[in-house]
Amino acid sequence: MSGSTPPVPGPPSGPPPGPSSGPPTPDTPTPARNLGDVLREFADHQQTMRAELAKVIVGQSDVIEQLLAAIFTRGHVLLEGVPGLAKTLMVSTLANILDVQFKRIQFTPDLMPSDITGTQVLEEDEHGRRSFRFVEGPIFTNILLADEINRTPPKTQAALLEAMQERQVSIGRETYNLPPPFFTIATQNPIEQEGTYPLPEAQLDRFMFNVKVGYPSAAEEEQILTATTRGETPSVNKVLSARAILNVQKLVSSIAVNPYVISYAAKLVRATRPSDDSAPKYIRELVDWGAGPRAGQNLIAGAKALAAMDGRFSIDPDDIRRIAVPVLRHRMATNFQAQAEGMNTDLIVEKLLQDIRPPEPEKMAKK
Repeated sequence: MSGSTPPVPGPPSGPPPGPSSGPPTPDTPTPARNLGDVLREFADHQQTMRAELAKVIVGQSDVIEQLLAAIFTRGHVLLEGVPGLAKTLMVSTLANILDVQFKRIQFTPDLMPSDITGTQVLEEDEHGRRSFRFVEGPIFTNILLADEINRTPPKTQAALLEAMQERQVSIGRETYNLPPPFFTIATQNPIEQEGTYPLPEAQLDRFMFNVKVGYPSAAEEEQILTATTRGETPSVNKVLSARAILNVQKLVSSIAVNPYVISYAAKLVRATRPSDDSAPKYIRELVDWGAGPRAGQNLIAGAKALAAMDGRFSIDPDDIRRIAVPVLRHRMATNFQAQAEGMNTDLIVEKLLQDIRPPEPEKMAKK
């Protein structure tokens, strides 16, 4: 995974690869190709990834889409769901398909920061000289599953969340970079809240998406029972390498964004803040505080990923609407009145999406 990464192909500046070059992949060095061809190849690859995941995971298409969108935009994900919904299996299978290293940490009340980041060990050589050697913790991986992150004290949570933000850890006077690409997928159990340490709002904001994993449908549950009681373990094929993921991240960041889509994302985020003049009346009555600027950044980044996964050159308001709930639900805090009326952040965001319509491109042009 070390070494330089070839740039993502941009607009055409040379002839396309000939038939003898074989089928190109995102990490295959090829002559510069048309951006549309690159996007179509990427869209085909992500469909292949979904097909491989479907060998192991039944349903959960929205969850898988949001996980892929976060990975392709250097984001982190907070998964919420009751036990037994294959959250760990989904993440480990995804790591196998991406051909990257995967590690899992079970968070417990006695877990220490050094159990995550690593520690310095004093060693003595054959000449009696002593020196410290750094022993890497499980955070030195590509995909980290932080299982039940709310069951460990805030000090340990902070060690992980700092590494998520900076993509590096500091031990003593030394700073160690985490291997790229690096993603954290944390899980929380919405039940059994006794003895837990809820994540503060400032730390929740570091997660790009808060994804809720629901129960399967009746047909999906029957399919799960049929597949899991045969005693067979399906195998998956590797689709993308670590270097390919880094190239995909560059490709996704190059997706075009129209000014009116930027305006819509900003308007939607500002409407979540009860102190803003544009906030609807129900926001002022039901919400204590709304989303910050990072929410808008994640809306645009996630929309770029969805557009690229569909093979499109630019994003549109529907992409923003598709990811608005997982981006905003954990960045808003409701009050007692909202709880009394049975309104949670999901319902509030859905109402905002109904009330706030994207501006028309023609009107933006006149301005």
